[in-house]
Amino acid sequence: MIKRIIFGLILCVAIAACSSSDDGNNGNNGDGFNRTELLTNLADNIIIPAFQDLGVKLSAMDVARANFVNSQTQTNLDALSAAWLEAYSVWQHVELFNIGEAEDVNTTSDDRGFVRFFNIYPVSETEIDGYAASGTYDLTSVLVDQGFPAFDYLIHGIATGDATALDKFTTHTNASGYMTYMTDVMSRMLSLNNQILNDWQNTYKDQFISATENGLNGSFNKIANDFIFAYEKGFRAQKVGTPAGVFSAGQTFPDRVEAFYKGDVSKTLALESLTALENFFVGRAYNGSTTGSSLRTYLQFLDSDDIVTAIQSQFTAVRTSINGLGNNFSNEIENNNTQVLTTYEVMQAMVPLIKVDMRQALDFAIDFQDSDGD
Repeated sequence: MIKRIIFGLILCVAIAACSSSDDGNNGNNGDGFNRTELLTNLADNIIIPAFQDLGVKLSAMDVARANFVNSQTQTNLDALSAAWLEAYSVWQHVELFNIGEAEDVNTTSDDRGFVRFFNIYPVSETEIDGYAASGTYDLTSVLVDQGFPAFDYLIHGIATGDATALDKFTTHTNASGYMTYMTDVMSRMLSLNNQILNDWQNTYKDQFISATENGLNGSFNKIANDFIFAYEKGFRAQKVGTPAGVFSAGQTFPDRVEAFYKGDVSKTLALESLTALENFFVGRAYNGSTTGSSLRTYLQFLDSDDIVTAIQSQFTAVRTSINGLGNNFSNEIENNNTQVLTTYEVMQAMVPLIKVDMRQALDFAIDFQDSDGD
């Protein structure tokens, strides 16, 4: 009888402990870390403010576009170029958030989501010239050249038979077609960003914050994967590795750098992207210097300070290496590719830190295909 009483007491204590643990979970993964707090910081202080600012910058870009449509002067084209760069710089801060509506706007089977509509480069000059000539295109198709790279060609590139970028909109046979295509691309960018932002503000934010469970459908797993994908693919490979010939047996592609037609801002955009990635890792607010719950604090909570130190040191090394390059990555690849490849190796050194060490410490699975042999 006494043994039964003792066993019953032990069982009650065990059940109570389990119940207490479940009730007090508050968004953790069984490791005691509050994932709800992390996801809330990301949504309120980083993701939504960044999409809001992109909306502001795209609207300013649209105003500059309208001014240029009304008066095709070099001064107005230069103002449009400046507004394009402002918006393109903010884009670097939202590109990694390929989640929710941003992912759903692209129904193809690839991993690029809304990036397909905003920042796939290089564009095809022949195709854009054809759209201007025919007036026939479908901007809901991910195969159509659009977004920031399309604007880059439209306002900075030289069409066949023209002497300057301005000629495309003034003396070219299809000047009105180029103007219409530019206007339609601008409208599509504004519409997509508003669609994504409205979803975050009205519906998806609560869903995002509440999905703290482990597994591929959990918000933490998704956003951690987006961070790794953005660094490894969008930043390391697309901005540097691919044009420098890393994945093509040394054959270089100087025309595949970001902002190829503007030329002198590829380093500016790369550094902005690096800042966005680092801010995400440390949980730094988009509109300020304060930091909150983040991948860094999660690792520190798990006593993985050595991983934090290694990652932050590598961010510094990557920034130093990029700063050592010229402003125009296309020129650097043509004339100084050894240094570009060195920079790539510094960028590559981050991948095992975040894709292996960090991932194992935080216990989540990679959810995207990896085919570039890294």
